[in-house]
Amino acid sequence: MAGALMTTAYVPVHIPAPMRRGQRIGLLGGSFNPAHHGHLEISRLARRYLQLDEVWWLVSPQNPLKPSAGMAPLADRMKAAESLAARRAIQVTDIEAGLGTRYTADTIKVLRNTYPGARFVWLMGADNLLQIHRWRGWRTIFRTVPVAVFGRPTYALKAERAIAAQRFARFRVKPNRATNLADRKAPAWVLFKEPHNPMSATKIRARKIARA
Repeated sequence: MAGALMTTAYVPVHIPAPMRRGQRIGLLGGSFNPAHHGHLEISRLARRYLQLDEVWWLVSPQNPLKPSAGMAPLADRMKAAESLAARRAIQVTDIEAGLGTRYTADTIKVLRNTYPGARFVWLMGADNLLQIHRWRGWRTIFRTVPVAVFGRPTYALKAERAIAAQRFARFRVKPNRATNLADRKAPAWVLFKEPHNPMSATKIRARKIARA
């Protein structure tokens, strides 16, 4: 995901309401181009393993690490994500468009100030752990909120050798002790190794092109 100021005229309409103090919230960011069952699985497992109250899907206006070509309009991605996430303790939000942030480190900082009573956990797949060192302010992310990483086929073992995994190795939490991850002081992170849903947005888009 990406902290430059937004210049588009898009007006965000899905802003999470204030919550009770101590509520545990998982943050799953990305382009959601489109949202798919892999996102659902990470959200389901996060709620189960980390005892989260809910998960927020932060639909990014534009990920700076991905090309804009082939990126569906934000409103369309929001609509598709909401349809998929319905009634699953998931809030789909375009709040980044309103905050004026694109970099994850900046978004998390503003969210913590906006929702001081929440206990946030950053959620991501093992494939993102492998390349998170390319994100602006990636060390700040680990030092600001706990992080939960979920295995994906072919990525889980590689993720243990990731630059970020090595940098924060001494703050790693064992999966069987991660139920209170949201309550831990950052840095604290966990890697759930078992492979899960292999679906990705890239594969979905490729299939659509092949059918066209």
